[in-house]
Amino acid sequence: MIYSITEIESRYQETDQMGVIYHGNYPTWFEVARTDYISKLGFSYKEMEDSGVISPVTDIEIKYIKSITYPEKVKIKTWVEKYTRLRSKYRYEIYNEAGELATTGSTVLTCITKSDFKPVRLDKAFPDWHNTYQSIEGRNKAGESLEI
Repeated sequence: MIYSITEIESRYQETDQMGVIYHGNYPTWFEVARTDYISKLGFSYKEMEDSGVISPVTDIEIKYIKSITYPEKVKIKTWVEKYTRLRSKYRYEIYNEAGELATTGSTVLTCITKSDFKPVRLDKAFPDWHNTYQSIEGRNKAGESLEI
């Protein structure tokens, strides 16, 4: 798979009364890692939004395996698991400071117009982005493993 690694320092304000990272913070960590992945590929949500297209999360899945506590640093491995012209499914693995798998998850995002929320095909609106994701999907299917 073609993936990126994003390091995040947990913050005290993210903990619950038990001293572990509150479960509601994981979608934010996914977003930070996904944005980093996209940036490392040479693309930008800001440029997409400036052109009138937004990309909301339409599905999210999270599996908690081990607790993460403050002040641990985590590493998030992110990759595109599935791509179509209308949707991208990103997969995440969060590793604790000891290098143990602590959380897994995925998000599905769809491109839509900001003005009327109609679907937008990535190949039509952002051909470079589409070509890159199509290439990544092919490389993933071929079993290639590469950190970007």
